[in-house]
This record gives sequence, structure tokens and C-alpha cells, in this order.
Amino acid sequence: MPDIIRIADLEIDTVIGVSDEERAKPQKLLISLDLRVKDIGPAAFTDNVHLTVDYCDVADRVKILAGTRQRHLIETLAEEIATDLLRTFPIVSVRLELRKFYALPGAHHVSVVIDRPMEGRAPSAYRPNPTSSLRMGPPGK
Repeated sequence: MPDIIRIADLEIDTVIGVSDEERAKPQKLLISLDLRVKDIGPAAFTDNVHLTVDYCDVADRVKILAGTRQRHLIETLAEEIATDLLRTFPIVSVRLELRKFYALPGAHHVSVVIDRPMEGRAPSAYRPNPTSSLRMGPPGK
């Protein structure tokens, strides 16, 4: 049974919404992630972050990905994040909940919850600095 690394209620800023009015300025969303990893034992026994998934790298990558472009749907952003994390980090699966606030009159928030396995997806090699390929702007900025 896989172990879980959980990131709860990470704030991300993104331009998202169906209407032009919603997309007029960035919105704060909350994302919670359950990253299922094969075994945290080796990292725990050696106290070595390089033997596990570095949740700081995951958080940085999610924030950068969320800010790369506008989207209409939180479903789209959720799928993009799940796919990217599965390709970038040594995880078995990811479960995420993405919450958008005040999108529906009378509701505090709406959310999507997805659970995606690595199974059936082409794994990529883990990159020590996974956020570097997502940086925006011309080189050197």
C-alpha cells in the first residue's frame, strides 16, 4: 500500500473563469493534494529529502503551472496539474481537490476532486529542479 504525502489548502493565484468578468484579474484558489508514493521508509530512515518527494518543489511547480495561462474551467487546471505532477515526480498516483470561491451565488465555494494513477501514463525521469522548465519570460528573467 502506498504512503501519502499531503499538501492541504495551498493557495494558488490564477486567471480562471467562464466569463470575461471572472478572468479580469487573478483569483485565489485552494488546492489540496494527496501524493501517493511507493515508500517513504528510505527517506525517513536516512533523513534524506532526496529519497522522497520534496513537497516544496511540488508546491512551487503547482503555483507556477497555475500562473502560466488563463483557463475557463477549474477542471482543466486540475487535469493539467495532475498530469504534470505524475510526469515530474516519482509518485504512484495523485488525488487533488481544487476549490474556487464565490463562483456560485449562495455557495461558499465549488470544487473538483480528481484521482489519477500513474498506471497507463508514460513516466518521465525525476528532475531535481522541476520548476525550471515552467518559468515564464525570456531567458535570464
